[in-house]
Amino acid sequence: MFAGHFGLAAGVRAQAQEVPLWALMLATQLLDVAFIPFLLTGAETMEGEPGSGYGDWIIHADYTHSLLGALMIASLAGMLAKRMWGVRAGRTIGAVTFSHWLLDLIVHRADMPLLPGNIGHLPLLGLGAWKVEGVSVALELILIVAGLALYTRSVVKASGSGKRKTAYLSSAVLGVLLVLSLVTDVAGLF
Repeated sequence: MFAGHFGLAAGVRAQAQEVPLWALMLATQLLDVAFIPFLLTGAETMEGEPGSGYGDWIIHADYTHSLLGALMIASLAGMLAKRMWGVRAGRTIGAVTFSHWLLDLIVHRADMPLLPGNIGHLPLLGLGAWKVEGVSVALELILIVAGLALYTRSVVKASGSGKRKTAYLSSAVLGVLLVLSLVTDVAGLF
């Protein structure tokens, strides 16, 4: 669901213009960024066939994608953003970081633990929208279209009449990148 996360970040940028777009894009993917070193060390794993399609992988991200782990990563990101851009930006970055977990809850199979390392072996969470590719693609498209529309409206409004071409061009570039991220999601490319 990379594309949906990015679409959400674009939409949030429309309301939080004090936060750079790159920071929102990174924040929305921060749980996956944190997943990489865990994956490389074997602490977290993925099961699937290379080149398999959308949502075919089973992800065992028992630390980065646990509810408590996501809250901790979001809190740390929010504190850092607060120091860099102020209180409102800190709250925004924290919320956008945690939104990753909420969106993953919708699409993941039941593979997301409540506590890091699945301490206590509590039930795993996930509503499994990935099982129905059309539904998960539609959800991502909604996030992309809504996020891009909000972003475009805010950029055009802020640009003034003399720089509207540049605002529309930047929105078009962002739109192409969002669509490409959806294509790579659906095709199973990382």
